[in-house]
Amino acid sequence: MLVADNAALAAGEERDAILVMSFGTTFKETREKTIDAVAEEVRRMHPAVKVMLAFTSHIVIERVEKNEGIRYPTPEEALQKLKEEGCTRVALVSLDIIPGIEYAYKREVFDECKPWFRRMTLGTPLVYWQGQEEKRDDVAEVMAAVAKELPARAEDEAVLLMAHGTPHPANAYYAVMQARLENLGEERVYIYTVEGRPNLDDVVPKLKEAGIRKVTLAPLMLVAGDHATNDMAGDEPDSHKSLLEREGFCVQTILKGIGENAAVRKIFATRAAEAYEALRGKD
Repeated sequence: MLVADNAALAAGEERDAILVMSFGTTFKETREKTIDAVAEEVRRMHPAVKVMLAFTSHIVIERVEKNEGIRYPTPEEALQKLKEEGCTRVALVSLDIIPGIEYAYKREVFDECKPWFRRMTLGTPLVYWQGQEEKRDDVAEVMAAVAKELPARAEDEAVLLMAHGTPHPANAYYAVMQARLENLGEERVYIYTVEGRPNLDDVVPKLKEAGIRKVTLAPLMLVAGDHATNDMAGDEPDSHKSLLEREGFCVQTILKGIGENAAVRKIFATRAAEAYEALRGKD
């Protein structure tokens, strides 16, 4: 949790706001079931507070505006608007899974815009603490929520959860997630990434060694957007589905982001509540 106070703006009546920030997606159906649904949950929990939603991807913003006529602001644009409306305290909420490159950008937004307000906070992403030194175990909580919606599987069946992956050191969180799944007794569930490690090539030998014949692919991402629809489940020869089929596996796909999981949405809303309580000076 980051907290910044501006003593120069300490006088006058308080007016609070919450800004929910996501990379965004051009896929309308999954956006409504995930990003929009989380934002609505935050609004439900804070009915007296202005809640805005911003996207960090300029490409997504432009395509959604062109195709749907909806203009999502960038975080900077949203904060400028809140400043002009007279908001004095703003809680920033991240819809990132891990504290990687996207979360680092949100920290930059925090640093850039904190002089505009009396107080600004930035909450943690979905997973941050890992249970060390009396901290809570975000990873265990989130993976328990994910595990409840995993499909049943026979001895020769496995589930592959596709995460985004990142060159950022936070990519190491995926190994912790895998360990937490194993601690939960979830057998034959493998996490792999699109842009990090482990990747699909790392997982295929494990599947063969375990005698797996049937694989279910599902995204370990907030939304089931471009990566899930095309990279994971597409019919192109380089999709993960096609690659696994060429390796001899029978493949099914689930196009459902973890943001459709009510328990995961509740955790995101809890992260927002933590940022807002810090805004109000409460632990």
